[in-house]
Amino acid sequence: MSAVDLLIAAGVALLAGGINSIAGGGSLILFPVLVALGLGTVAANVTNSIAQWPGYIGGVLGFRREYAGQRRRLIAFAVVAVLGGTVGSILLLTLPSEAFDTIVPVLVLLASLLLAAQPLVTTRLKRRETDRRTGDPAWLYVALFLATVYGGYFGGALGVILVGVLGLGLGRLKLANAMKSAIATVTATVTVVVFGLFGPVSWAYVAVCAPASLVGGFLGAKVATRIPTTPLRVLIVVFGVAVSIYLFLRG
Repeated sequence: MSAVDLLIAAGVALLAGGINSIAGGGSLILFPVLVALGLGTVAANVTNSIAQWPGYIGGVLGFRREYAGQRRRLIAFAVVAVLGGTVGSILLLTLPSEAFDTIVPVLVLLASLLLAAQPLVTTRLKRRETDRRTGDPAWLYVALFLATVYGGYFGGALGVILVGVLGLGLGRLKLANAMKSAIATVTATVTVVVFGLFGPVSWAYVAVCAPASLVGGFLGAKVATRIPTTPLRVLIVVFGVAVSIYLFLRG
């Protein structure tokens, strides 16, 4: 890789971090760029996962008030996320790379469509919002486990999946959004450990992309209230669909 490649990757990571703060879906931007720069799909995925990890911490800090009185629930969800993230990460590293090459166009397309559906999901969950629920249904933990397995394996639009599942299970959208950040952070941390120890990580790209993603996330949070998210979301979705089509044809 050249200095120009590293510069391009850092610039895109900066953009991806900002997009994650504003509308979500930053991984759909950085992943295909890493592939275009010469990384294999599995290497691009694990490098992307590690590079974007710092951005998750800011989300958790931003929701710290919502976690008051939720210690028991946080611990339970974190355990599920550790198990699911571990299973997903191991599946990515142990299954043949050809399997990931086959399924990744579908995952990118699914992530793009989920991102497109995010406003509809949010609106419907607001209508169902209630503070009357006292316990978490058993199906919620099963759904969270499956979601975090997906997060460990690929992870694009994981936040959208988690908000949908948690919104239905908890009945409180604001709490669901806060829990989403915590679960996504735990899942991402698991992937960092597993991929960092055993995955084909391009550490040179991580070295420039991780701090750029962190800065982008911070700047994105600052301007999130000033930028209309709908046009940005449409752009990301169109880009993601185009990438999935390219990967289908490439495979």
